Amino acid sequence: MEGVFSLNALAMEPETRALARGLRRREPDLLEALILRYEYRLYRYLLYLTGSAEAASDLFQETWLRVLTRGHQYDGVSRFEPWLFSIARHLVIDASRRRRLVSFEEAFEPAEGREREPRAADAASPLAEYESRELANRLGEVLARLPGVYREVLLLRFQEELTLEEIAVVIRAPLSTVKSRLYRGLSAARELMEDKRP
Repeated sequence: MEGVFSLNALAMEPETRALARGLRRREPDLLEALILRYEYRLYRYLLYLTGSAEAASDLFQETWLRVLTRGHQYDGVSRFEPWLFSIARHLVIDASRRRRLVSFEEAFEPAEGREREPRAADAASPLAEYESRELANRLGEVLARLPGVYREVLLLRFQEELTLEEIAVVIRAPLSTVKSRLYRGLSAARELMEDKRP
C-alpha cells in the first residue's frame, strides 16, 4: 500500500528526520503507526504517574492530540521517545494543577487501591502470567513507597529504557540531578526489596 506510512520503511534515511517531516505534514498514517508502536509504553507510564486508569486514558488521548497539533516542534535530531514522554509528563503536571494538588510530589504518590501496572497482553502461559503479576506487584509495592522523583527516574530508565541524557530532557533537570535521583532511587528500592524478603 503506497499511502500507508510504515515505520519500517524508514530504512533509507534516519528515522528521526523522517518522523519530523511526517509530523510536520500531519500524516495520519504516521500518527497511527506511532500510536501502535508506543501505545503500551505510553499508557503504562501515564498509569504509573497518575495511578488512575481513567486519568491515564484521558491523558493518553490528549498526548497524541498534542503530538498531532505540535508535531512541527519535534526537531528530528533527537530520539522521538523523550519528546513524547515530555509531552505526557507536562500534561500530567497540568492535570494535577487543575485538580489543585498541594505539591508536585502528590501528583506522583499512589493512593491505596489504585492500579499500578496494566495487564500484559502477551503473557505466554497462566504460570508465566502469574509470575509476571507477582513480580509486578512486588515491584509496584516497592515503587509506590519511593518518593515520586525517584520513582519517575527509575521508570524512565529501566522500564522505558531512556538514556540518562534523555531523562534529563524529559524531566528538565541537569544530568547530575538525574544521576543522583537514579542512584538514590536504586538504593532506596534495594533496601525496600531486602525488607520484603521472607
